[in-house]
Amino acid sequence: MLDNPELLESRNSVKAAMEAVLMVVDEPVSEEQLADVVGLPTATVRELLHELAREYDGYTGEGDTIPVRGFELRQLAGGWRVYSRPAYAEIVSQFVVDGQTARLTQAALETLAVIAYRQPVSRARVSAIRGVNVDSVVRTLAQRGLIEEVGTDPVSGAFLYRTTAYFLERLGLGSVEELPQIAPHLPGLENLQDFDDSHF
Repeated sequence: MLDNPELLESRNSVKAAMEAVLMVVDEPVSEEQLADVVGLPTATVRELLHELAREYDGYTGEGDTIPVRGFELRQLAGGWRVYSRPAYAEIVSQFVVDGQTARLTQAALETLAVIAYRQPVSRARVSAIRGVNVDSVVRTLAQRGLIEEVGTDPVSGAFLYRTTAYFLERLGLGSVEELPQIAPHLPGLENLQDFDDSHF
């Protein structure tokens, strides 16, 4: 326990910063990577990660049987990542299935349009075209079966994405060649189909 409030605040700030990173990663992140991000020794980061894991494993006073949070911090595959608790797997699964019928957000529609017209395309390229991070949106589109991975970029090694047969079915198209010309509908993006690596 730290007696110095300033040290405690700093310690909590570092844990909060690591939490922010852990919430957005697609795969386990190593202690060394986190140490580089927060500018602390790996040993300190390791200690703080274990503290976070214990905090997430806290229970209510109801017989110590109900976890306070629905997620946990796990160390596996050489790194750390936040996962939903196995106890709530059925509820999470139901939510994901129910979400298939929900309307797409504007951000999801715009990301889907970029992928449709630029496929196969990496998330980095979609992010560059849209000017925002699209990681979570891409995951949502993949979960809904509208896009899928199709190999990797030979230069960067990044996963490439394309639209699926389900996407075509939902739009009533026979192939992506039947997609309408984008220029009349999205003024300013006339060159989307010709967007090349020089823009990165």
